[in-house]
Amino acid sequence: MRDVEVVKVPVELYKILKFEGLVSSGAEAKAVIAEGQVKVNGEVEIQKRKKIIPNDIVEFGAEKLRIVLP
Repeated sequence: MRDVEVVKVPVELYKILKFEGLVSSGAEAKAVIAEGQVKVNGEVEIQKRKKIIPNDIVEFGAEKLRIVLP
């Protein structure tokens, strides 16, 4: 699991995938979320703009990210 520091909370789910380089664009991020390929705290999440807060766990493919404040 990798920690991801965010300075502004909450952060929209698709932005985390995009900024962490797990997808190549915001459109791709929104598509993989809509397809049910992303989990938040162990549950499949299909809301592209789901608000992510510190201590949330985002999973996509082999990546597992924990959201933290600096």
